[in-house]
Amino acid sequence: MAKWIVNVPVATVWTSFDSPREIDNDAVTNPGRIESWLEGLTYETRLELCNENLVQTQVLYGEEVLVLEENGDWAHVIIPSQSTKKEDRGYPGWVPKAQLVEAPDGWNLTDGPVAVVTSQRAKLFKENDPFSIELSYLTTLPFIKEQARKVYVKTPYGTAVLDTENVVVSDSPARGNGQAIVSAGEQFLGLPYLWGGMSSFGYDCSGFSYSMCKANGYVIPRDASDQAAAGEKVELTDIEPGDLLFFAYEEGKGRIHHVGIYYGEGKLLHSPKTGKTVEIIPLEGTIYERELCAARRYWVKTEA
Repeated sequence: MAKWIVNVPVATVWTSFDSPREIDNDAVTNPGRIESWLEGLTYETRLELCNENLVQTQVLYGEEVLVLEENGDWAHVIIPSQSTKKEDRGYPGWVPKAQLVEAPDGWNLTDGPVAVVTSQRAKLFKENDPFSIELSYLTTLPFIKEQARKVYVKTPYGTAVLDTENVVVSDSPARGNGQAIVSAGEQFLGLPYLWGGMSSFGYDCSGFSYSMCKANGYVIPRDASDQAAAGEKVELTDIEPGDLLFFAYEEGKGRIHHVGIYYGEGKLLHSPKTGKTVEIIPLEGTIYERELCAARRYWVKTEA
């Protein structure tokens, strides 16, 4: 069975092959034009991504997907790296076949050294070619070598190059503490919310918490309700920076609908909703204070 990987900077995973609207054309092409797509969306058309159940999640360049079936120009996929109660094997949805490619022989992001993008964005250059694509934070590619302040990586189309200042090379992800999770999130203050967002072009609430935990070596479930059901339970009186806070309708008694990162000092670091940006707010006196229902810890305390 062929292994398929994403070959655009960010592939949006749609609920169905007929979910994209005409205004979404830039999001379903190759090369993907995600910035152009986002700039073309109004508040109302961004809101429709959620309210009309058009988008499920996103997946980054080089990540593996399982192809279940095809329908014309579309592939029904599973994303193994994003766990969910929706499907035991990973997050399901539809991706344009043009945004996928068969992985080269030996493609592996879990065994052996990899280069991980640590900047908000990083340009990836083909060898001896001025053309570049802009990768998201946390994009991970197989490492080849480092030379003259350049990191050489494998891509679906051969060797490519990243500047060393934009990546870290590692055999295994370093585990950060709760404060490191907060620090990772702080760099995205002001980034507009995007429903289903899983990249530094835009995060939704659980995509933000998922990605900041992943940046520190902790792979957690994709969605808020699943995140609230895993991890280490923390009493609300004992929360520390880096813990995830969960919020439910009916003043905390109903369905969980939001997650954020505890910033410390009674504050919340989160990606709130369509029309808002990543922010730090005091919980006191807000709807979030009334809806706060649970806390989970995914990070591990280290010896000082």
